[in-house]
Amino acid sequence: MTVNEGRTRNRRGEGARLREEIIGAASALLDETGDERALTLRSIARRAGIAAPSIYRQFPDQPAIMLAVVRGAFAELNEALVAAVAAAGDAPRDRLLAVCHAYLEFARSRPQRYRTMFGGIWIPTPNGSTLTSTDLTTLGQASLELLGGVLAECAAAGVSASVDPDGDAVALWLGLHGLAHQRSVSHRLPGPPDLEERMITGLARLTASAWR
Repeated sequence: MTVNEGRTRNRRGEGARLREEIIGAASALLDETGDERALTLRSIARRAGIAAPSIYRQFPDQPAIMLAVVRGAFAELNEALVAAVAAAGDAPRDRLLAVCHAYLEFARSRPQRYRTMFGGIWIPTPNGSTLTSTDLTTLGQASLELLGGVLAECAAAGVSASVDPDGDAVALWLGLHGLAHQRSVSHRLPGPPDLEERMITGLARLTASAWR
């Protein structure tokens, strides 16, 4: 683990830079250790090359740092999904499949961050932190709305039988998350080779013609 001992002190007005350095240090520690318990105020400060009390000028407590890390991970996920949709072309079915496959690839390639995004010991008990319920319930909202929008395109084009794209998008998201989680904890996931396509087809209510 490398300590940024040569870090230059921020000049007045550069608090935003210090904040990003703290988030970057926490994210790097999470990627390296894969253990949220390793992300203490002391270890984060050491990695960022600052004194631990300096953190309090930017974050009130450790969960607030973790929230910033998780928000960054969700932003990274959303960027990956947006890029996948853009590269898929104009066909609604292709756009939906691109979003789903990009989601699963993100989970596969960033296991530590993905695991932390959807829960873990960093989430405080009620009244145990400065975090609010809104802070937690809005995580991933942009990506869920993107998935719902692409599913609505499929319904409008007649390649999905969904009459409630927003509701079905939630079901599809949960299905993708469940598959991603099982893949991360199982050495061998039971099921047919086309399990991914079967799940997406069913939860997105894709019609038979969509697969011709």
